[in-house]
Amino acid sequence: MLMWIIILALLLIGLGLIIVELVFIPGTTVVGLLGLIFTITGVVISYSHFGNDVGFYVLMGTMVATLVSLFYSFRSGAWSRFSLKSSNNSKVNEGILSDLHIGDEGVTISTLRPIGKAEFHEQIFEVKTLGNYIEQGQRVRITQIYSNQIVVEPIN
Repeated sequence: MLMWIIILALLLIGLGLIIVELVFIPGTTVVGLLGLIFTITGVVISYSHFGNDVGFYVLMGTMVATLVSLFYSFRSGAWSRFSLKSSNNSKVNEGILSDLHIGDEGVTISTLRPIGKAEFHEQIFEVKTLGNYIEQGQRVRITQIYSNQIVVEPIN
């Protein structure tokens, strides 16, 4: 009786890991391989402990249970509540650049390497340089504004 519990536990854990691999986290292969190892171990134990006839029935039952479980998992949409249905389409500095103009001066809030943050007109914006590193607390001037990007240069 104990051996049947061990075999059943191995098969259920293996089947569960295979479904998790295919439905929840596809592409990792580690979880799927662990599931395959557990499942094969359960079938091999059934062959070695109970003989060829019982082992064959366990193998066939495992294959049928795997196919039915996978079919139900994908067909019923039971996993759709776990999937991401929305996406973030916003951009940095979107819609707030109307107060800024080329030539405005501000102060860097973080080190620009070459991207960082700077304050203009008491608002903080993400800015970038044309490859220069600018330390925190330096005065900068806006040289370009395009595609929601603010390009600055240091004021000497």
